[in-house]
Amino acid sequence: MEDKWLILRLRAGSTEALCRIYEKYESVMLTVAAGLLNDVNGAQDAVHDVFVTLAQSPGRLRLAGSLRSFLTTCVANLARDRLRARRHQSAGPLPAELPTEEQAVPLGRAIQDESLQRLADALVTLPDEQREVIVLHLQGDLTFREIARVQGASINTVQSRYRYGIDKLRSLLNGEVEP
Repeated sequence: MEDKWLILRLRAGSTEALCRIYEKYESVMLTVAAGLLNDVNGAQDAVHDVFVTLAQSPGRLRLAGSLRSFLTTCVANLARDRLRARRHQSAGPLPAELPTEEQAVPLGRAIQDESLQRLADALVTLPDEQREVIVLHLQGDLTFREIARVQGASINTVQSRYRYGIDKLRSLLNGEVEP
């Protein structure tokens, strides 16, 4: 109910509504972007870019579902575009970047833990579609139906990508497969 009120206020030009939306959803968006990009600075840029776009055209905001789902989808789409751009710039694998202590993000302190770093390293080796499904489902809290819309794929395909991705992560983390 608060989200509907915030959207109405945002459309009316309320900067307080935009600030509240940012406070409420910045953390989950940052977590999703960092999981997809494996780059804390790039994730922060992506989240800020989504909010700049939202601030510049609040009247064009049309939601079919929840505000959280909408914002998570926006940041995932932007992250996907940036990954494509990176691939065109360099053919090498994406480097794993650890956040510094000053970067207070949800992943900031936890990712420094060795087991979470292993997970981040393993996640980066997955095909983009599998990594995206896992991150959107587990960190973005999107349903498989919502992810299917984001990826333009069937629910069965999304569920298969999730299952194959999870199986590969298990194998990598158990030392059964080399990255």
